[in-house]
Amino acid sequence: LGWAMQVAAFVFIQRKWEDDKSHFEKMLDYFCDIREPLQLLIFPEGTDLTANTKGRSNEFAEKNGLQKYEYVLHPRTTGFTFVVERLREGDNLDAIHDITVAYPQNIPQTERHLLNGNFPKEIHFHVQRYPIDTVPTSKEELQLWCRKRWEEKEERLRHFYEGEKCFSATGQSIIPPCKSELRVLVVKCISLLYWTVFPLGMLAVLYLYSFARWYFAAMIVFFVVQQKVFGGLELIELACHRYFKKQQKVHDTKIKNN
Repeated sequence: LGWAMQVAAFVFIQRKWEDDKSHFEKMLDYFCDIREPLQLLIFPEGTDLTANTKGRSNEFAEKNGLQKYEYVLHPRTTGFTFVVERLREGDNLDAIHDITVAYPQNIPQTERHLLNGNFPKEIHFHVQRYPIDTVPTSKEELQLWCRKRWEEKEERLRHFYEGEKCFSATGQSIIPPCKSELRVLVVKCISLLYWTVFPLGMLAVLYLYSFARWYFAAMIVFFVVQQKVFGGLELIELACHRYFKKQQKVHDTKIKNN
């Protein structure tokens, strides 16, 4: 999974702002330069809601004079404001989507719960789109804006869990027209079939063909070595982009001088 994320240019962080800021800056500038459609999913609260993380969130609230939350953790706004400001400077941000997720029945917390078959019976999403021109521009106002969204999440989830366990005021879940029960069932069956056949097919190919075994081994060696030497495939991609960008600037300067 980590290697696939490297290929997709995911932004890996150390969870220490002093170490992450420079990497964030380079990767966000890269995204703005290549002008590819970008969806950046971030979790400002930084971790799952557990008894331990809730205690730390309450300590943070007491220290900063904020209200204590029952259903969410307080967001850490430093990374959020930096990302918004950087993408906005690069003219590569058209909107912020605020997504709240709720589980009306069971909430699996770890992979162990999933392995034990404790899958969520239902997952409810509340999505609110904020066009970028409606979002504050100053850092201080942007931090307050983010905290305001979390206040709304707390109340939204309170009404959800203490009420009819639905985000809709009518008490009925809103299912997009494109996702009928039949379509959802078909997608589930196809997904189950694919993820059953695909691993078995790959094992069969590795068993039957020596070329596949050599290719598989070569890819493992490549990814392990590049991870040890360069730190990740996304860093190689970033370095190549910065090199060619520098070369282009040198070329443009020579043409201008001539």
